[in-house]
Amino acid sequence: MGRLEGRGIIVTGATGIAAASARRFVAEGASVAVVSRTAASCESLASELEAAGGRAHAYTADLTDVDRALEALESAISALGRVDGLFNVAGGSGRRLGDGPLHELTTEAYEATMRLNATTHVTTSAPVLRAMLSQEPDADGARGAIVNMGSVLATRPVPELFPTHAYATAKGAVAALTTTTAAYYAPHGIRVNMVAPALTISRMSARAQADAATQAFSRRKQPLAHGFVPAEDVAEAAVYLLSPESRTVTGQTITIDGGWSVLPIGE
Repeated sequence: MGRLEGRGIIVTGATGIAAASARRFVAEGASVAVVSRTAASCESLASELEAAGGRAHAYTADLTDVDRALEALESAISALGRVDGLFNVAGGSGRRLGDGPLHELTTEAYEATMRLNATTHVTTSAPVLRAMLSQEPDADGARGAIVNMGSVLATRPVPELFPTHAYATAKGAVAALTTTTAAYYAPHGIRVNMVAPALTISRMSARAQADAATQAFSRRKQPLAHGFVPAEDVAEAAVYLLSPESRTVTGQTITIDGGWSVLPIGE
């Protein structure tokens, strides 16, 4: 049997880490509901998962729109019947929204970046938690697990390449959300953890992947990945955190950075 056999899992996002994770979840026996703002990506991924023999559903919603997010999450929960896991991947760079150094950051850019990368975790997790609290514990006494998306930039900044202060702040907020919710819901049999990737191959990192200085930095600071981390490596961590293998793990962060956080910025 697969490591996620018979489990219902919701994934927010439909490309990059989200897509790689949805594929791994299905391969491990889970039924998956994909929720993303881009209908074409959402439906394409769901079709791919079904063609591979999995059970998949697709729902389109801009997760920064609270009402649309709630509607999509409730539809996903209903389709799955029982929701055992949520992987909060959806988010993105705030550069296009005006993110940058704090002295140049407008209130509008800060709030938009926070909505995209932190508030969405709240709006997606709330209905899932309500569903988990209402369902009976499984054979291990668990009602479900949530994995949030952090970033190494929240704790290991590189100001010369990534002066995106609102994004880092948002990921710091997600870390606090993870810790506090893990503590609150542990007595109810619900676990909450976080993955914190470094530079990862995804649509979000397209600009960084095309930049020579960032490429050189990734090879130096992420030697275990020989550059950018494959999205599949993050997916493997998510499988562990959503499976019974981690049944006693909550409030923790798995940093997937190829060495970034333990190596100096220089040589």
